[in-house]
Amino acid sequence: MRAVGITEFGDPDVLHIMDLPDPQPGPGQLRIRVRAAAVNPTDTGLRGGGRAAQLKDIPPPYVPGMDAAGSLDQIGPETLTDLQVGDHVMAIVVPSGSHGAYSELIVVPAESVTRVPAGATDAEAATLPMNGLTTRLALDLLGLNPGQTLAITGAAGAVGGYGVQLGKVAGLQVIADAAAQDEQLVKELGADVVVPRGPDFAEHVRAVAPNGADGLIDAALLNALAVPAVRDGGRIASLRGYTSEAERGIMFHPVFVRSYAREHEKLDLLRRQAEAGEITLRVARTLPAERAAEAHRILEAGGTRGRLILEF
Repeated sequence: MRAVGITEFGDPDVLHIMDLPDPQPGPGQLRIRVRAAAVNPTDTGLRGGGRAAQLKDIPPPYVPGMDAAGSLDQIGPETLTDLQVGDHVMAIVVPSGSHGAYSELIVVPAESVTRVPAGATDAEAATLPMNGLTTRLALDLLGLNPGQTLAITGAAGAVGGYGVQLGKVAGLQVIADAAAQDEQLVKELGADVVVPRGPDFAEHVRAVAPNGADGLIDAALLNALAVPAVRDGGRIASLRGYTSEAERGIMFHPVFVRSYAREHEKLDLLRRQAEAGEITLRVARTLPAERAAEAHRILEAGGTRGRLILEF
């Protein structure tokens, strides 16, 4: 099979097409013929060496990618699933060595797979699993109740955008940030209040909610700069493991989406919410898999709204 991977860490040009053995599904697993894989910051981090320590005992090649959509190709023995070969599916993929979503074929646990939202393309569906589950986990960790206030940084991005929409579905009051050119987008996603993006985020939130927000999803990785936006005893969902010493009773909840990789019911709920129009699947651009390096350069340049998609 064809895959896009690396044999050494480095800039986007280390990505290249390679031929790898076709993976075979074992018990409890499904094989997917991938048509679309999303390009995420976690992929550029892997490529650049951000996971070198974790991968030191696994020889290259390394294949990035955590989001995939395509068709169900094979069902492993003793696998319980209501899916059938040929079904249009999407999956969250936990990369390990040569196993990642940037591949023509992937094998994943059956719990990591569900149908593509009705009417969605492979490219659209590939924007949902990892980013949607990241947002779902963040909200579950925050545990806010209807009527409480949720602040979101990076609201024009994939996780931030899903945070705005899922926050509204949960009955929360959402204060979200945006650059001037993204303000209308964030309003359309459903934010109750849009504040300027940047290091003064917390000050702008306090101007709207003087006591501070009940919870925060820090998708823009403001880290310490965002903490003052949260009330005493509030909660922060951080996306890259950020924590600090407890202050004012604030609790930090690092979000590691791998813990939700087999949460099938939550993944399928995201499918249903997409079908109901409660969340929006946003594709920034599609590129053939051979142009993966270009996709990584575009993402790292910043300003992408929606997800870049590699097509196989």
